Amino acid sequence: MSEHKEPCWYVVHTYSGYENKVKDNIEKSVENNGMQNLIFDVRVPVEDVVEIKGNKRVKSQRKVYPGYVLIHMIETSESWYLVRNTRGVTGFVGPDSRPVPLTPSEVEMMLSTQQNSVEFGVAIGEEVRILSGPLENFTGIVEDVDTVRQKLTVKVKMFLGREMPVEVDLQDVEKVQAH
Repeated sequence: MSEHKEPCWYVVHTYSGYENKVKDNIEKSVENNGMQNLIFDVRVPVEDVVEIKGNKRVKSQRKVYPGYVLIHMIETSESWYLVRNTRGVTGFVGPDSRPVPLTPSEVEMMLSTQQNSVEFGVAIGEEVRILSGPLENFTGIVEDVDTVRQKLTVKVKMFLGREMPVEVDLQDVEKVQAH
């Protein structure tokens, strides 16, 4: 085992659904064994997600990398043994389950995924009904989804059956259910 004397971030594979339990168990083992000088941080990267269900915005958290936990540690035989023998851990990510440290850019990318994301519940090509404003109760087909501004471009049949693209707020539409 090539030991790194500087702390590095490593990825550990876990049983699916055990990520938080593995994190808690490693943190408890570190405390119980006085290994705070070898294992510094354990993280399960999550992102805040806002889903649109019906007319309501529902906030929740979703694991960015299901089945994986990130560990900031100095690799020694003791730290490797503690992590590797934690219930729910299947091994380090690397050849033959030998830990391979992440590069600084990989760490930044994996830990910065915790921004908000929105799941709209509607997609391009689907039919929606406008719920408020001057076009209330009009229906149309979604042509574009602007996730940053949370707006949709909807092609609505208006004057004498002519289709017109209109921009509407996401919260002002609902998906039309197929009959």
